[in-house]
This record gives sequence, C-alpha cells and structure tokens, in this order.
Amino acid sequence: MDHRNSAPPEATLQQDLQRGQRMTEQQDGIFPAVCPLDCPDTCGLLLHKENGKIVKVTGNPDHPITKGAICNKVRNMTERVYDPDRVLYPLKRIGPKGEGKFERISWEEAVDTITGRFKELIRTDGSESILPYSFYGNMGVLSVDGMDRRFFNALGSSQLDQTICSVAGNEGWASVMGFKGGTSPEDTEDADLIIVWGGNVISTNMHQVVLAEKARKKGAKVVVIDVHRNRTAQWADWFIPLYPGTDTALALGVMNVLFAQGLTDDEFLHRYTVGHEELREHVKTYTPERVSRITGVPEADIIRLAEMYGTARAAYINIGNGLQHHDNGGMNVRAVTCLPALTGQWLKHGGGASRSNGAYGKFNGANLARPDLRQNPDARVINMNRIGEALLQKEQPIKALFVYCSNPVVVAPDSERVTEGFEREDLFTVVHDLFLTDTARYADIVLPAASSFEGTDLYKSYWHHYVQMQEPVIAPLGESKSNYELFSLLGRAMGFDEAAFTESEADMIAGALDNPTNPYLNGVTLEALKKSPFVKLDMSPKATYLDRLTTPSGKIELYSKKMKQAGLPAMPSYVPLIEGYDGEHRPQADERFPLMFISPPNHNFLNSTFANLPKHQRLEREPLLQIHPEDAQTRGIADGEPVTVWNDRGTYELKAKVTDLMLPGTVISQGLWWEGKGRRQRANVLTSDRLSDMGQGATFFSTVVNVKRQ
Repeated sequence: MDHRNSAPPEATLQQDLQRGQRMTEQQDGIFPAVCPLDCPDTCGLLLHKENGKIVKVTGNPDHPITKGAICNKVRNMTERVYDPDRVLYPLKRIGPKGEGKFERISWEEAVDTITGRFKELIRTDGSESILPYSFYGNMGVLSVDGMDRRFFNALGSSQLDQTICSVAGNEGWASVMGFKGGTSPEDTEDADLIIVWGGNVISTNMHQVVLAEKARKKGAKVVVIDVHRNRTAQWADWFIPLYPGTDTALALGVMNVLFAQGLTDDEFLHRYTVGHEELREHVKTYTPERVSRITGVPEADIIRLAEMYGTARAAYINIGNGLQHHDNGGMNVRAVTCLPALTGQWLKHGGGASRSNGAYGKFNGANLARPDLRQNPDARVINMNRIGEALLQKEQPIKALFVYCSNPVVVAPDSERVTEGFEREDLFTVVHDLFLTDTARYADIVLPAASSFEGTDLYKSYWHHYVQMQEPVIAPLGESKSNYELFSLLGRAMGFDEAAFTESEADMIAGALDNPTNPYLNGVTLEALKKSPFVKLDMSPKATYLDRLTTPSGKIELYSKKMKQAGLPAMPSYVPLIEGYDGEHRPQADERFPLMFISPPNHNFLNSTFANLPKHQRLEREPLLQIHPEDAQTRGIADGEPVTVWNDRGTYELKAKVTDLMLPGTVISQGLWWEGKGRRQRANVLTSDRLSDMGQGATFFSTVVNVKRQ
C-alpha cells in the first residue's frame, strides 16, 4: 500500500489561507486551537473572542484524549498573549549587555543589521562562526523544525545538538526496544498496576492521571517511584522514595526478585528477547539487601514492589524525565525499559511501558528542514548543554548567536559560565521572543515573536496519537512575526533559494505529512485536518508492534552488543554518579558538598515559560528549598529562613522549607525562576554541563551542594 499523502491542489491551498484570514477578521466567536507547549498532552483548545480579542481559553471537550480539561498554565494563556511587557517591535541595544536598555527600530533596520553582520562574518570568519540556539518553546513543527532549519542550513551555520531534555532517556529506551514508541495512552486505563517512575505527571502529563483514575475505579493501584514526594507521589497509592540516580539499581533489584521467585514469563522471553539468560545470572548480585543500601528503599519494599509487578494482570510503567537527567541517565531508563519484557507485559492489554510515543507521528523531516540546502553537511556540531563552554572557547570562536524558542541564560546548565559567554562584547546576539527574557537582556537585536494563536502550524503529541493544525485566530500583535515569517524574510534578504523561502505554510504542512516511511501517518492529510481539528494516526500497524522493532536483532535486547561496542555495559548495570552518593559510594567531594540538589519542574511554569507573569508568580509564590529536618537541624536552619545553596559553580538564594518529602541528604527546589534585579535565583548556576552516559544529554540532577543560613 502506498502511504504517501498527495499534496492538495493550488486552489485548495489558497482556500486554506483565506480561511485563516477570515478567522482573524472575525471579531466574536469560539475557535479551535492547539496548546503549543512542550508537554505530552498537546491539548485541544477553544479560544473565545470578543471584539477581536481572545478573552478566555478553555479545553475542547471534543478532543478524544484531552476532552476539555486543561492546566492552569494554558487556562491563563490570555495573560501571556496580552501581557503589557510583551515585546511588540524590533529593538536595538543601547546600553551594556545584560542591563536591558533598548530602543525601538524598524524591521527594515533589524533585517539589514542581521543580514549585514552575517554576510560580513561569513566573509571574515566563515559561516560556522554563526550558531542557532533553540528548543521547543513552541512545539509547532513549522516554527522549530521547518523554516528556521532551512535558513540555518542555507546559511551553513554551526549545528546545534538539541540534547537538553530527552535524549538520554530516548537512547536508553531505544537500546532495548529500538522503535521509540510504547503503550497507547487509551490502553492504560485497563492496567491493574500503574507505576509512574521519575515523573510528576499531575504537573506535566495531567491526562495520564485522568486515565489512571479510570483504571483505579476498576481496582488498579498506582505506585510512584521518585526522589521527592511531589503532587503525583501524594496522589499515589504507594510512594517509594529513593536516592537520586539509583533507579538502575532498584530496577535490577526488582529483576532479581522476579527471577528468584519464578515470576517471569519464560515463553515471552524465549520468543521476543535476546539476553534473558545472561540477565538472569547478572542480576543475582543485585540482592534486595544490596539494592536497599544503594537506593535507600527498604528490602521489604523492594520485594513487595517486585511481587506486585510480577503478579499483576497488566502492569504499565510511565517512564518520566527525571531519572534520565543524571550521569547514568540513559542506563536508568534502559534498566526500567527491560522490566515489561520479563513478565510479558507487551502482550497484555494495558500493560507495557512508554517514555515517548513521538515516533508514531514521525513527519518527513527532510521536507521540512531541507538539509539539501546545506553546502557544508559536516559543519561542526555544538552540544546545547555546553553553550557556556562553547561561547568562551578561543579557537574558532562563535561570533554570532541567534536564540529563539529558548531562554538559555535560565535553562542551560552552569549558567554563570553561560552568562559570561553572553556578556562578550564581540558576540553579536539576536533573540526572537515574546518577552525581554534574561537571555534577551544580553541581545544586540531583539525581535518580537508572534504567539502560536497568531500563526499557522502543525502539531503532534509525543504521548497521544492525534495530529492537529493551528490556524491564526488573531492577527499578530504589534509587529511580531512567527518563526515561519521571520526566517522566510531573512532567507530572502540573504538571497537564498527563492523557492525554499517562499513556500506557504500549507505546502510545508503537506510536505511534512508526506512520509512514505511511516505507515502510522496513513490518512493524515492537510485535507483531513481541514475537516477536523484533530486527526488520529492509523494505529493498525501497531498490531505487529513486537515484529517491527528496530533493534539490531529485531527483538527486545536485554543484552545489547551495540551498547558493548559503544563502551557501555551490555546489560543494565548500576554505575554511581560522578558527583553524589548512595549507600555504597561516597566520593571524597561529598565532605564539602554532602547534599544532592534536584530542581524538578513546578506546577505553574513550564521550564522558564510563565515565570515572568504576575499571576503565575502568585500561584507559585516564591522559590523554596525543601530540606529534610535532619539536614536542617545539622545546619541550624529553621523553616522559612533565608538560605544560600552553593557549590564550586555558583550560589542560589531562597527560603528554606523544612519537610520530610524526600530522603535525608537530598534538597529540592522546584521551578526555573527568572533572576531579576538584586536576586540570585537561577537554580542552574549550580548544575554541571557534564553529559550523560547516552546521547550526551543533560545531567541537571547529578549535582552536589551545601546549604547555610544567610
């Protein structure tokens, strides 16, 4: 069967553009929309307009998964769109970098300045002296995987390795399963055991909670494994706290009990896996007694967890982001990913696991990004976690930086060094954003970004199986431009290939959906998206899921030759953190910095997005350091007192919250706050830019600190 999607005729594309225009011109009504945030749920929305202005954002009750429920972040999106501090016109810096003094300029001057500087740098230093820095502040593929990629490909800039979020976990999963897709969300309501491992789903995947509640009503139990009794852990039937970075050891301890008690599905193991006999021998050293020392989890709880898992009718594991942000993050996810195979969960409706389901909706990336425009395919690649180091390197220095859909001064690790790089007077920096972020304050040129409700884009979820399209509901405020418009404009101003930079949004969407290598996209077309706000992927190929795995062996790899060739353990193996501690390993450095520091997301921000908005700040109140009573007593710290958290990389100032929501030896500060004047509130001054064991991902949570009263 030919799964390619034919492009609509030109007349249809013209009608599409006219329809979007009519929506922006309509003064009153309710219009479908998509949540653009970097969140698994990708909610269907309804925008309520009065007198041409969005006055309310609600959930779309017709969406098959999100069904009208939305979070506080999106419910208050109108305040973000119409915030009085939003940047609406191009700006030029007139004061020292970081001071935030700018004056308004025209788009013509902004474009001339940028393209003039880029052309000069290409002539004097080469195109690789220019670096884009972006992530998924907007998840629309035209915004972050489309016209922007075309521009930097045609420019020949250095390439950014976007590894700050999920790469370690994805690599850990892929080492076992190959294909980066797991259990379908709808199926999880039929599980009788749901384990949330390293994720605060109430704050970051709320509709999985809804499905888990449906399972609960049928008798299911919910277990949360985490370093912190967060909102999700408090909601669970059973919370299991452990030391940071010891997840692999706990998973291996569970395996030890499963094998020892005969709770494995040997028929499944023989048919669908490789390495199960080797694994059976390997985990004998991970006894409950030893694993308890490493993890802080009592022996009885390790045995109880294994028995619950081994006797469940259908057990589902939701693998979160938290356990991958460690030196051993890929291995943590690899170990947990092995568990469903041991008990044959992949053949049980509602069983299995998921880390990301994005591969089901894989678009045609080449049609979007046009890598053929790049004349230097071997251009240097810079890891985004190392942006501070990269900006300070003396050989082949980065001379120009273009930041969009990200706020690296706040979100990147080792932010003191990041800030030092951004302070360079010889670094020409452009920032495209809705606000004058901490990063934008160091820019030479700030460009006004359109919100997602002001443009056209295509969205998929990395959790559920629905594709959605956003059309403009309001006209761009001020002189703001979408990424599509901006990079199309810059591409033409640079004199690049006219066809690539004049292609319409509708044409680009049709090209993205034309992916013959992905059978799950069958039937997902531009025409279908015009008829319905959400179109489901064709999930019929999932019936042969276990026969479609893309590991080297074509089976679930409990033993991986590929891992061994890469210099990593062939089987899941616990490796201690470089910084940090467990019950068996206490490095000398811990004498100076004996506490593990974790900075997970809070409930009302998404990374640093919303952190500048007064309503969201009121909801979160202020940054707090959660510290265990034992650790607080040792330091003479009382609840509510100002404290300083420090290590060799920097200091972080906030108030103490004395609580037993985690094991002694671990301190927690939720959320990434903008620093502002007179405050030292960047959590990432403490975090290292070391890279994870797999995928060269971020190691935010492998951080040691000390704490004292101010």
